[in-house]
Amino acid sequence: MFGIPGKAAVTLTPAAVAQIARLMARDGREGLRIGVKKGGCAGMEYTMDYVAEVNPLDEVVEQDGARVMIAPMAQMFLIGTEIDFETGLLEQKFTFRNPNVSEACGCGESIKFKGAPDGQDAA
Repeated sequence: MFGIPGKAAVTLTPAAVAQIARLMARDGREGLRIGVKKGGCAGMEYTMDYVAEVNPLDEVVEQDGARVMIAPMAQMFLIGTEIDFETGLLEQKFTFRNPNVSEACGCGESIKFKGAPDGQDAA
């Protein structure tokens, strides 16, 4: 929808590919849908949900056996994002390196996008 022809809307690191493929195989899901919703101290938050079927309006990114679907209203906010999966001493989590983010809160869970009006819901 908002993609660049011949280029994936988002990219996945090898760690993210491995984790998403593992989750898909374990739970028999079609993939992971990524969106954006209003919330958090900076105004917006990423959403991630398992999906049983692909929405025809989703932007689908497949990489090495992992499948990510981008919700239609989130596509313009996620173009160029690299998704990683990090394992720390106390937690494991997906992280987003998104060139469209203008600010993030201290905890890293909430973001604000360049040029996005406050209150925009893109889930």
